[in-house]
Amino acid sequence: MELLFIGLGLILIIVGIIGAFLPVMPGLPFSYLALVILQLVSSPFTTRFMVLWLVIVAVLMILDNVLPTWGTKKFGGTAYGVWGSIIGLIVGFFFPPVGFVVGPLVGAFAGEIIGGSKTDKAMKAAIGSFLGFAMATGLKVGAACLMGFYYFKAIL
Repeated sequence: MELLFIGLGLILIIVGIIGAFLPVMPGLPFSYLALVILQLVSSPFTTRFMVLWLVIVAVLMILDNVLPTWGTKKFGGTAYGVWGSIIGLIVGFFFPPVGFVVGPLVGAFAGEIIGGSKTDKAMKAAIGSFLGFAMATGLKVGAACLMGFYYFKAIL
């Protein structure tokens, strides 16, 4: 029975890493669930470790939605670009996986143009949105891989 749960955890780790790349699937909760299952089966982790990872997963899930907007603002985007980025992210959900990348980028650009910005400023805000998205994805992938590392370290 223990082997069955370890196998389930392995599948969840793989799904978590894949989900960290694909914004349509929340990968980090799957990776964390694998750690929880392993903890229930064989208790290899401390309570502090498990709580710390729960907090990390929650923070990264929030940052995943905030960083594209932050990037837009950081690269000189106005409220129009920020709202465009948010709307682009929402619209992008309907066109996976390309929509997740292109949506905030096009949305920030369109928002800036609607707000009266020149093309070069609008493009700069759009690039900021894309960089925010890339940063969020990198953080999620890193966390999912690290949870995978701890999972394998505990079962081997």
